[in-house]
Amino acid sequence: MDNPNFKSGFVAIVGRPNVGKSTFLNYVVGQKVAIMSNVAQTTRNKIQGIYTTADAQIVFIDTPGVHKPQTKLGDFMEKSTLSALDEVDAVLYLVSATEDRGPGDDFIINRLKSIQQPIFLVINKIDQVHPNKLPEIAAQYQDSLPFAGTFPISALQGNNINPLINKLVSILPNGPQYYPSDQISDHPERFVIAEMIREKVFELTRQEVPHSVAIDVTSVKREDEEHVHISANIIVERPGQKGIIIGKGGSMLKKIGTRARQDIEHLLGDKLYLQLWVKVVPGWRDKSAMLKDYGYRNKDY
Repeated sequence: MDNPNFKSGFVAIVGRPNVGKSTFLNYVVGQKVAIMSNVAQTTRNKIQGIYTTADAQIVFIDTPGVHKPQTKLGDFMEKSTLSALDEVDAVLYLVSATEDRGPGDDFIINRLKSIQQPIFLVINKIDQVHPNKLPEIAAQYQDSLPFAGTFPISALQGNNINPLINKLVSILPNGPQYYPSDQISDHPERFVIAEMIREKVFELTRQEVPHSVAIDVTSVKREDEEHVHISANIIVERPGQKGIIIGKGGSMLKKIGTRARQDIEHLLGDKLYLQLWVKVVPGWRDKSAMLKDYGYRNKDY
């Protein structure tokens, strides 16, 4: 029988690059849904993580870090963030306890001023600062928006996240369960597989490579009940980047493949054969058709 008091709704997570939005989402959902990296602007699509209990379902939209767009890909990321804010029941504005308020925050705050929904200030990475500093950190933001609440948290360690979730549930309207209880993301498997491969490229290659990387998963075939065969292209913009990703004697590509395979096996619960190739596609980030091919879909392109 349906629960007449069931609460459900959509919550956007916004913030500057690298404040821990994906770490927060992954902690709440309990599995790796969003790519995590210490390289800024790693999340390129609105990844939805779904938190479900017997009484409530919160669908989280993890938006790209707000920044000034430099390419069509950047422009897509910007539109993706801003459109998410018009579709939700509440907004979590994440800031880092380790960084002072900056121009990027002012940009986000100005956008949030037009939002009617409740906005919560979430101060992440409190495990990295002395507790006595928290009032001073919060004071930088307090007067800028009519926050519905302030929550200092550590997304990495899980500190103070339960009270935040409870508060969100309390303000959500009664509504349907949008997704099955065991579903943690609305993205098809291919998208999540591509994100996991891309995360390993971020982890293992130099700073200049990651922003020029896309992953094109060309096939996912089930060999038998326990084995899956996946083929994917790692797309880069320049031959030099291809060399870095392949590495001496193919060593880097092998390392990327091994780490990605472990994560994907955990996701699918199957043994995996993963084949990776590296392709050079000059200027792919500025070509609308290619953005669509690699999963960056937007009505403006």
